[in-house]
Amino acid sequence: MSNNKRKILATSALPYANGSIHLGHLVEYIQTDIWVRYQKMYPKAERECHYVCADDAHGTPIMLRAEQEGITPETLIERMHAEHRRDFEGFNVAFDNYYTTHSEENRLLAEEIYRRLKDKNLIEVRTIEQLYDPEKNMFLPDRFIRGECPRCHAQDQYGDVCEVCGSTYSPTDLIKPVSAVSGATPVKKESEHYFFKLSQYKKFLKEWIHGGHLQAEAGNKLEEWFAVGLKDWDISRDSPYFGFQIPDAPGKYFYVWLDAPIGYMASFKNLCDRKGLNFDEYWGPSSTAELHHFIGKDILSFHALFWPAMLHGAGYRTPDKIYTHGFLTINGQKMSKSRGTFINARTYLNHLNPEYLRYYFAAKLTNRVEDIDLNLDDFIARVNADLVGKYVNIASRAAGFIHRHFDGRLALTIYHNKAKEIDDLRASAKHIAKNYEGREYAKAVRQIMEDADKVNQYFDENKPWELAKKTNETERKKLHEICSTTLECFRLLTLYLKPILPDTAERAEQFLNIKPLTWTDLDHDLSGHRINEFKHLAKRVEKTQIDAMLNEAKESLNMTEETNPSTKSGPLADDPLRPEITIDDFAKVDLRIARIIKADYVEGADKLLRLTVDLGGEQRNIFAGIRNAYDPKDLEGRLTVVVANLAPRKMKFGVSEGMALAAGPGGKDLWLLSPDDGARPGMRVK
Repeated sequence: MSNNKRKILATSALPYANGSIHLGHLVEYIQTDIWVRYQKMYPKAERECHYVCADDAHGTPIMLRAEQEGITPETLIERMHAEHRRDFEGFNVAFDNYYTTHSEENRLLAEEIYRRLKDKNLIEVRTIEQLYDPEKNMFLPDRFIRGECPRCHAQDQYGDVCEVCGSTYSPTDLIKPVSAVSGATPVKKESEHYFFKLSQYKKFLKEWIHGGHLQAEAGNKLEEWFAVGLKDWDISRDSPYFGFQIPDAPGKYFYVWLDAPIGYMASFKNLCDRKGLNFDEYWGPSSTAELHHFIGKDILSFHALFWPAMLHGAGYRTPDKIYTHGFLTINGQKMSKSRGTFINARTYLNHLNPEYLRYYFAAKLTNRVEDIDLNLDDFIARVNADLVGKYVNIASRAAGFIHRHFDGRLALTIYHNKAKEIDDLRASAKHIAKNYEGREYAKAVRQIMEDADKVNQYFDENKPWELAKKTNETERKKLHEICSTTLECFRLLTLYLKPILPDTAERAEQFLNIKPLTWTDLDHDLSGHRINEFKHLAKRVEKTQIDAMLNEAKESLNMTEETNPSTKSGPLADDPLRPEITIDDFAKVDLRIARIIKADYVEGADKLLRLTVDLGGEQRNIFAGIRNAYDPKDLEGRLTVVVANLAPRKMKFGVSEGMALAAGPGGKDLWLLSPDDGARPGMRVK
């Protein structure tokens, strides 16, 4: 065995066993699966890659939902586990092990890690004050408390963060709190809790987060935790709670976020026991294996602060890489149940080919922490143009000539005239492989489709349909070589697309009558090879399929609301559309042109820019959520439309004295007015 062999363990974040898999979840699992499939296309003597995941099966929401349905939490998580497995398989997400955190392996590992931390005096018991539901006789998690924000006074906010001003606070600071479980007014009550002394790992974590384990923007984001002072972490919850009891602490349970990441270890331990793998080679302190976590940006702190500190303190290795991705928007907006764009995996699968979504996500994914947008019109156009019109078109056009004129056998020598087309395609391999490894899938896809364009151009320029009319031997030989070269190029394109389109690649391999493609097959060719009859590999996406999917998404929402009370209110509900307004309401809005005099980043805010605008002699300060779309220096001198009579709003960053408007599908595609659009500061917009 080579000493240079890479041993790799990859994980995706654990989906919560309280709900179905939706398209937003699938960004991560598809991203990870593509990366893993790429690694597995190398011989095992070079790379051995394992991909594990599990359901996150503990916590108050699961306990409450099971209670609402009149079943045990165990019954609920078993049902959701089967549903999650089915949906992941539907999207060709190929885990080596898909497990659950409610397992004996996870319990034993959680207890072991806890005891190791306790033996090092890293666990401390403190008395804290919490909000308690007197009707349900339970302490309330932050997300099960609603009330008025203590900073900006916005109504109906969560117990830990305000979605209007972005402030974070203690639930006991919330004004007029209400239990989202029973509707009762909670009372304050003391309880003993167990804390992990995270504050002792400040130096270690500072070095770790900037040690090449994270994307730069993720590391910079975590600096906010150090700016306010790294606090110890509450790892316990009070009964009633669905989870693992803390050893020697009656009525106390491990907080779900303690045992959830340990679920990666437990899932791999279960795989090791079944397959005879060595657990310590991957998780021991002297491990030389690679550990890669793929996560969403909303759970960065748990994975890049709490998790490495906990592992380090307990004597385990820490992750090599944590890859953070952004959120999914649909048609430029947050997924919305009320708009019918909150689409579950199963709803999509009922109408569309799963590989089309894999391809579309791949065409948008980079190695940066950026949101991606599923624009449904663009989805139709890109799939039809790229997969049907470019890639599959190559095989369908050439195969017919080979079967009609040459009994399905390719030319004995494909390399006529040195076959520059094949050489060019092979030369792309290094670039494509580098981009797969670096999670720059969009760059890989762009290169593959540029190559597909060249192959189609080669086919068109040689006009095989005209050569097929000729009967002399020279013309027949040329026809044979052109179509054979085209199909050899199709083989290489299939190899490159295989991590993204595993099902399509398998059917292409059957058509080409070849073994499963790997990266060692680059220098092979199909000279003299007999192919099978061509069968359609992809069908065009029709607008009617998209419409049917959206209609089903709306219908499933209505059914869910009728049968599941937990979806109607509280932290599990989706934000509804705002109430309709009349033309008289709209007439009250004073829209005016403003010139942006100055634009700055807002420290501690991911999405905001601070704008100083001129309204025609009057200057105002406005916070605008357009940071992802613009560099501040590019905004100065631009014009924008401002809601001039909006009441000032106090935010934790300052006072916003209006609202700047922008148009576009979202993300980086937001548009303001140019200075030469004929508008002037202070002009009213009618």
